[in-house]
Order: sequence, then structure tokens, then C-alpha cells
Amino acid sequence: MRILALETSAKAVSAAVTEDGKVLCSGYQDTGLTHSRTLMPIVEAMLKNTGLTVRDCDAVAVAVGPGSFTGIRIGVSAAKGLAFAADKPCAAVSTLEAMARNVAHMDALVVCAMDARRNQIYNALFAAEHGRLTRRTPDRAIGLAELAEELRDETLPLVLVGDGAALCERALREAGLPCRLAPPHLVMQNAMSVALCGEDLARAGKLVSAQELLPVYLRPPQAQRLRDRIQN
Repeated sequence: MRILALETSAKAVSAAVTEDGKVLCSGYQDTGLTHSRTLMPIVEAMLKNTGLTVRDCDAVAVAVGPGSFTGIRIGVSAAKGLAFAADKPCAAVSTLEAMARNVAHMDALVVCAMDARRNQIYNALFAAEHGRLTRRTPDRAIGLAELAEELRDETLPLVLVGDGAALCERALREAGLPCRLAPPHLVMQNAMSVALCGEDLARAGKLVSAQELLPVYLRPPQAQRLRDRIQN
């Protein structure tokens, strides 16, 4: 099973190809340039250097959200275009589950955190044990104070991942909860984990067509919220 994966949910952008759990190639960039400028050159260079094409892959995986509205839209649009042109199915991967995959080898409760602003994070909890993840919560937007209260009686050590991990760590420590950040090379989102989650979806028969692939927004964009507020 060979998967081409894209990750554009936050400031960094990455792409990877995996085959049966092995990373064949990957590209990552976090330089402040827009995803619309950086994503496809990364994909094209990566495939050229490995002698692969999208047709050589079994599916195109992408982090469909939650995350940056613009970033998610760019990633999903790119995945749809690549998959449609090559007549390949897609794997719609939760951004939060993919980042939890980074630390599945650590026996802990993985606290996935992306800054959703307004003292909230996009979050999901996963119990990691012997390299396997068990989902504890759905993907959600939750206040930092509410999350701290929910975790107060947790017995597993807390490991934080995601671009909101440092923000979450401060809030949990202020609430008196011991926790730690994942190692620096594992704390952020990356396409390698998206690809591995895509392999899982393919084996479970949960791939979708390019037409069926959709972004997942846990709350409406800021512009829509402002428009609704004005109208009401």
C-alpha cells in the first residue's frame, strides 16, 4: 500500500510518500511562505527525486481538519486535484489523529492541541499504549480551563502535541496538572503521520473518491461568524 500524503493544517507544510508503513520520501517547510506557493513545488520535487508519480500511489491522503481554514482548503483542494487527475481514491485524515500518531510509541495520554484562539484549542485525546492509539474523545473545540478540569483525575502521564501544545502546557501547569511536550521533532503536524493514518483507512476500506473528499471545520470561519453577528 503506497500513499501520497499532504499536511497543510497550520503554518508548516509537508508532503510524504509511505509504503506499508515505511517512509519512502518526505518534504517539510516552515518558512512563513503561503501553502499555495510551497505545497505543489514540494510534492513535485519529492516525486521527481524518487521517480514516482501519483499514478504509482494507491491513494492520496490529506489532513482534512481541524486547522487553519485557508490551509485546510488548500490541502484538500490539492489532494482532490491530484487524485482526480490520476483516478485515485482519497484518505480523509483527522489532523488531530495524525499528530497523535507521532507519539503512539509513548505510553501516555496524548493531548492534541491546535490554537483555535479565544482561549480555545482544537483538541482530541488518545491513549497510547504499545504503539497503538485508542481514541478517548471526538475532535472538538474546547476551552483550556474546561480541558484542565476534564484531565484532573487522569492517571496516565500527559504528552502534548500540535502547534498549540505550548499554549496548552502553560494552561495545564497553571491548573496544577503535570504534563510535558512531545520531543521537538515529534510535536508538530507532519505528512508522514498523515500517510500512515491513510494506510490505516485504506486497510479498513474507508477511502473516498476525490469528489467526496471534504474539509472538516469544527466551527465556521471568522468572516462567517462576523457576518452572522451583523445579521443577527
